[in-house]
Amino acid sequence: MHIPVQTLSIAVLLALPAAVRAVFKDEVGHIDYHHELLGVPQRETTFFHRPRPQEKASLLYTLSDLGVLGAVNPGNGAVVWRQLLSNNITNGGGHLRAGEDETWLASALGSSVHAWDAISGRNVWTLDFGGEVKDLEVMEMTANNHKDVLALHQEDGATVTRRIDGTEGRVVWEFREVTGDVPLQVSTNLEKVFVVTLHGSLLSYNLKVLVLDTLTGKKLDEIVIGTKGEVQKPEDVQFVGANSAAPVVAWTDNTLTKLKVNVLGSKNRQEFPLIPDAVGVEVHAPHTTRSSPHFLVHTRTAKGSKADVFHVDLKSNAITKAYDLPLLEGGSAFSTSSSDANVYFTRVTADEVIVTSSVSHGILGRWPLKSTAEKLIAVHCVSEVIKKAEDNYAVRSVVVTDADDWSQIVNGDVSWTRPEGLSGAVAATWAEIPESEDLAKTLEAEAHTDPWSAFVHRLTRHIDELQYLPAFLQTIPQRLFASILGSETSAFSGTLSRDSFGFNKLVVLATKRGKLYGLDAGNHGRIVWSKSANETPGSKPWDVKAIYADDAKGLVTVRGAQGEFIIVKSDTGKTIESLPVGLFPSVESAVLVDSDAGPWLLPIGEGGKIAEVQSSFAPKETVVTRTSDGGIRGVKFVSKGELAVEVPTWIFTPPTGQKIVEVASRSEHDPIASIGRVLGDRTVKYKYLNPNTLVVAAIDEQATSLTVYLLDTVSGQVLTSSTYEGVDPTKDITCAVAENWFLCSFFGQYKLRDAQPQQLKGYQIVVSDLYESDEANNRGPLGDAVNFSSLDPVDTPTGPYLPSVVSKTFILSSPITSLAVTKTRQGITSRQLLAYLPESRSIVGIPRLALEPRRPVGRDPTPAEMEEGLSKYFPAIELNPQMQITHQREVLGVKEIITTPAALESTCLVFAYGVDVFGTRVAPSLAFDVLGKGFNKLALLGTVVALVLGVGGLRGLVRKKQIDARWKM
Repeated sequence: MHIPVQTLSIAVLLALPAAVRAVFKDEVGHIDYHHELLGVPQRETTFFHRPRPQEKASLLYTLSDLGVLGAVNPGNGAVVWRQLLSNNITNGGGHLRAGEDETWLASALGSSVHAWDAISGRNVWTLDFGGEVKDLEVMEMTANNHKDVLALHQEDGATVTRRIDGTEGRVVWEFREVTGDVPLQVSTNLEKVFVVTLHGSLLSYNLKVLVLDTLTGKKLDEIVIGTKGEVQKPEDVQFVGANSAAPVVAWTDNTLTKLKVNVLGSKNRQEFPLIPDAVGVEVHAPHTTRSSPHFLVHTRTAKGSKADVFHVDLKSNAITKAYDLPLLEGGSAFSTSSSDANVYFTRVTADEVIVTSSVSHGILGRWPLKSTAEKLIAVHCVSEVIKKAEDNYAVRSVVVTDADDWSQIVNGDVSWTRPEGLSGAVAATWAEIPESEDLAKTLEAEAHTDPWSAFVHRLTRHIDELQYLPAFLQTIPQRLFASILGSETSAFSGTLSRDSFGFNKLVVLATKRGKLYGLDAGNHGRIVWSKSANETPGSKPWDVKAIYADDAKGLVTVRGAQGEFIIVKSDTGKTIESLPVGLFPSVESAVLVDSDAGPWLLPIGEGGKIAEVQSSFAPKETVVTRTSDGGIRGVKFVSKGELAVEVPTWIFTPPTGQKIVEVASRSEHDPIASIGRVLGDRTVKYKYLNPNTLVVAAIDEQATSLTVYLLDTVSGQVLTSSTYEGVDPTKDITCAVAENWFLCSFFGQYKLRDAQPQQLKGYQIVVSDLYESDEANNRGPLGDAVNFSSLDPVDTPTGPYLPSVVSKTFILSSPITSLAVTKTRQGITSRQLLAYLPESRSIVGIPRLALEPRRPVGRDPTPAEMEEGLSKYFPAIELNPQMQITHQREVLGVKEIITTPAALESTCLVFAYGVDVFGTRVAPSLAFDVLGKGFNKLALLGTVVALVLGVGGLRGLVRKKQIDARWKM
């Protein structure tokens, strides 16, 4: 096949920018940072396990509260592999088990059961069922000498137990019972399978145990334990042991005064008193069949905690208390580990780590905790105890703290800490590093005095600052040599300070667990401060509606859905003001508005209602809100004395059957460098630059169609609209708008017009450009008018001024979500569309030129069009690795991408959050205003010095030559 030279040249030219856009190898880890997170580990789904039975090395496995399954290297705390079990981030739950001496793990979340390779994290098999998985266990003893999986489901009022072949992933047998009972857990010993359910009605249950045959799944017996009303809710059942020689079920009464224990398979239960003022009970027991039948009961009080150790007699099923561990003030965390028949209990307090045997209360080892920056308060932990000699033990414990950190303690030393609290972020904002407060006050005082006093005050201030001059002069040689060699100027001092390039900024992050974090974006995302937003307690997960940073005051405001808000200092996290839940009505959303008192977050109540505000805080512009019937409306505020009330100005209601699924508006910072686009023939196509525009995407599920509207937020007028058929409403629909263009991404059908028209489905992105007129050098009806009104029609034509729209549809190679557009200081740099690729766990930067809707269709571009940078239109866009700004990093579960301009016009700062936290710098038009790291400053200075020396050496020769010439004359 012959390819024209011109077409080949164009293809090569189009490929070059992709190579330029790639992240250079020496920039990885220098301009970007990545917190590779899992989420906060859960107590029942975290353990040590040996992935290779023939080796002693263990990995640390967990299924976090976000639904992320992962393995961590205990040696350094690095993630070995991760898997997000569902498409969305969860709020806890799930099950994770590992069979002893097996190379696979079993997990369950929602209705699915999975098996994973313990070393690589690859999926071995997956089974999907109806209902929800209530419990998951591994059968240690089977007839074919390999371990199987027991899964307990709740399906439409039925309790369903399945035995699944651990190697092949097929169902061996299934037991189903439709009784309306609430399934709790499944357990097994060497001979039988036990299914524990709650029998009765709401708030009045007793325990029922179904005994099943391990080979066939047939019901052998049914045991009802206790009287009706002993259990009020599933949370009262504290523990159901599994895979031990004598599994037990333990539950408490409603007042936490008694613990009741039953050995599964027997009909008797025993009661044990709990200490007064108990606020929580946990039961810890080994999960191996070879371990001794011992378990520990951990009781928490408001001031401290204690533990009791119990033994089970395998012959009589009698339970006796062996010993207790003393009540200690402060928080404690207990964990169980076993080695053959030996069972060890590890206690982690704020001061020390203690290891005891389950046989007696004698302490096998005690290690004081080494001093740390903050006191470690353990919530729960897992441990490994190793017996080195007869009386010498070693222990490593991995602890989840109350600060949502995950730390490993080895014999009292904290070896590593993972900031898992950063995961699950729901809102974030950029904030400038505040200037010195004293300097700000001084400059303000000088500005409000007469010129002479201000001059004297400033002169005095500069004289006082001379004391810092010697220290500054001492740093000049170091900074000079570092600048020449291209290395860092100095090690990080630990203090926040602005830089001349505008790279040093703060990111304030809010998580679903009710935590706030301040990150230093200029220092690889270092955590500057963290705190719990407990000044505004609310339900979890924390539903944050808006976050806003006031750089002039150095404050950050966070508003929650239940009316609560908190205002903190951006650099320290110190609380300035807070409002708890219950003092303000529920908030549906919040919007940043400008008023006479300055910018602030305006809370919008349910149904789009806005309460009265003080006149000084009344928004100056139109506020757009949702309505209770699924529409959108615009309101203005009118002052009535000291208060201002809302007055509706327009309402937009989508047609019957359509539901609004996405709304996008222009960013607060969206500068326009040029009002027109210069074409190849030197004519100008003027941009439609209406700042009051809003993109609304509405889906019709019955007709499977998507309609995208562009609204004028002042008048409510529909400026343009377009409809797309065959759109899947179950998949993500995302939009973005900037300057004079907007775009939407969705999954729908498209047509290929070739010999035979075809209708295919795939991920698409539709881009629309807005211009003042269809023709070049034509400003449209408004002409050169400086101002225009969205409410008053123009003379010709007599109606609203509508833009000229040019659109193109592109097919993407993979789905994209979390769209964002790069921002620069003056808007001169070309834009990039940033998007998250959930399938490849990466963030790509798509050049605006690749999404140009004016690309010629069905023909090669003319020389004038090529001069503009236009290429022939191809409907497919391959999102190749060269577009990935995340390089080889896997960024998991990105919820949103936010951008902010740097002081350099070429550079935009990017921050992405969700499960992981990732930040970087991008230069869509290359770094044209700063020297790169590869620039050889030493060679330049050497050349200058050589020229100076050469000129100085030749100066004498030239002078001598001139003198000799004069004597000869």
